[in-house]
Amino acid sequence: MLTTYRASCHCGAVAIEAELDLAQPSFRCNCSICRRTRFWAAIATPDRFRMLAGEDFLTKYVFGSAKNHHFFCRQCGVRVFGIGNETPIGKMYGINIGCLEGVTEEELSKIPVTTIDGMNDRWASAPAFARHL
Repeated sequence: MLTTYRASCHCGAVAIEAELDLAQPSFRCNCSICRRTRFWAAIATPDRFRMLAGEDFLTKYVFGSAKNHHFFCRQCGVRVFGIGNETPIGKMYGINIGCLEGVTEEELSKIPVTTIDGMNDRWASAPAFARHL
C-alpha cells in the first residue's frame, strides 16, 4: 500500500516526500558507492517524489557510466536519495530508508530486502555474499 513518507538528512537541510510501499522489496547493493555508504533504497517513480526543502544544499556525484545520480547534503553529507536514469522501470528515485521519518525500528525490520550484485554489473542477480549489506 502506498504511503506518503517524509525523509530528511541528518542536519535537516534537505527534505523530500515520497509515496512508497514498504511492503514491496527494498534494495541493498554491493556496488562501490552503495557498499561504502550503506545505502538502502525504497523505490519511487518520479510522479511520487517531491523535493520539500534544501535543493540548494544538494551536491550531485556521478561516476562510471553516469546513469545514476547520487545526491548528498553538502552540510552533513547524508544521501537522502539518488536517481536511477536507466533502470528496468525507467527513471526512478531511490529513497534512503534510513532517512525516513516516523518509521519505527519494528517497521524497518519487516521491510523485505532484495540484494543486488552491482559490483559485477549483474543487476538482476543477488551477490554470492550479502549478509554484510
